[in-house]
Parts: sequence; structure tokens; C-alpha cells
Amino acid sequence: MNQTVTVSVKGLLVAVLVLLAVVVAYLLGGAGGTTVLPAQAAPQVQPAGAGERPVVRMIGEGTTAVVPDELSFALSVTRKEPDLDAALDGSSATLDRVLDRLVGLGVRRADVQTTGLQMYPEYDYPAYGPPVLTGYRVTQRARVTVRDLADGGRVVSAAVETGGNGVRATDLRLGVSDPEAALARARADAVEQATEKAQQYATAAGRDLGEVLSVQELGGHRAAVRDLRAGASLAREAYDAGKAIPIRAGKDDLAVKVEVQWAFAE
Repeated sequence: MNQTVTVSVKGLLVAVLVLLAVVVAYLLGGAGGTTVLPAQAAPQVQPAGAGERPVVRMIGEGTTAVVPDELSFALSVTRKEPDLDAALDGSSATLDRVLDRLVGLGVRRADVQTTGLQMYPEYDYPAYGPPVLTGYRVTQRARVTVRDLADGGRVVSAAVETGGNGVRATDLRLGVSDPEAALARARADAVEQATEKAQQYATAAGRDLGEVLSVQELGGHRAAVRDLRAGASLAREAYDAGKAIPIRAGKDDLAVKVEVQWAFAE
């Protein structure tokens, strides 16, 4: 009886071992199956440019010379009074007087843009004792554009002459009133230059240019704006000499760089 039980236990152990072997084999087979998946996905990674249409890309740069035709400058009016309202009223009256003079010289009021207003108290600081209020200072600022460059020097000198010591004309700049017209010429030249170079390469390769796929502007636009010497002392010198500020425009360049892409003709 005891012998029969012993044989049954051995058989059971053998069966368990066989079952474990089957499970391990199955798991190994499953693991092996997962390693095949990357190999199946590998054909989706293609070399760069594979399957794309043959194209040619070329960069062209167009430049055009422009002559500044307008002048702008920063105008500031400062007034100090014992009372804040008096300082504000005084600076406003001086600014209005200056602007009326400029309008009489051909400056449009639409070309005068307010850019700032400052109001603050001023103190004396004695060696002993508290600070002593001496008054209030008000500064009003505007940007003036003179559309006719020939009038620019006369306008700046007139502003300083009319406003007196409390007026400053600074940050004088020359500019172009219509830069887009000059940029249009530069863009056309840039595309033409890129087309000529692309045609040369296509001919050398024995191909013909096809349709334009894209045109992209890469930059440029060197502004035709130039700073002049600080205007306050310049205007004062001109006024003391009884003449307008001498202004020489010179020339500036505007440049545009473009990238054009073509397909080769079939």
C-alpha cells in the first residue's frame, strides 16, 4: 500500500516538471516573437530624400540704393515752477507755441506724435535739516516728422528758436518715406538672380527647370535710416549763426535675400 503511494507521488512530480518545461518554452517563444517586431518596422525608416521629387534650391540677393527724403527728431519742452499746475500749464503753452510755428513751416499736425510726459518735485538738500521743496518740473516730449527733407534743418532751428532754453531737439534721423517701393525692386532683382543661377546648374546637369515650388524671404531690409549728431547743440549753433541746420542726405542701401525652390521638368 505504501509502495503504491510512493509511485503516485513520483509520477505527479514528473508531470509537474513536464508542465513547467512547456510553460517556459512558451514564454521563450513569446519573447522571441517580440524581437521580430522591430525588424518588421525597419523598412519604414527610409534614407533622406528617398521618394521625393528632384528639386533645386537657390538663394538670390537684390540690393537697391535709396536717398532719404524725410527727417524726424525728438522734441522736448521742460518747465519748472513752484506749483505743479503752473509748470504743466507753462510747458503746454510753450509746446503749443512751438507746434504752431512748425505748422506754419509746413509740418502737419498728424506728423507730431506725443511720446511722453514727466512730472516730479525737486528738492534742495541742506547739510542740516529736512529736504526743502523748490518746485515742480514738467517735461513733455513729442516726435516730429518733416516730410520734405529740404525743410528739415529750418524746422529744427525754428523749434529751438521759438521755445527758448526750455526746448531741446534731439535724436535727428533721416528716413525714406516709401521703403516698400524700393524693397519691391530689390525683391524682383533677388528672384531674378536666383533664377539665373538655378538655370545654370540645371543646364550643367542636363535638366530643365520646372515649376516654382516655394519662395521664401530670408531677411535683409537694411533700413535707410541714419542718425545725425545730437540735435540740441546742433540746432543752437545754427540758430546762433542765423541759419538752418545743414543736412546732407547721402545714400543708403536696402537689401533683400530670398530662397527659391524649383522642381526639375519631367
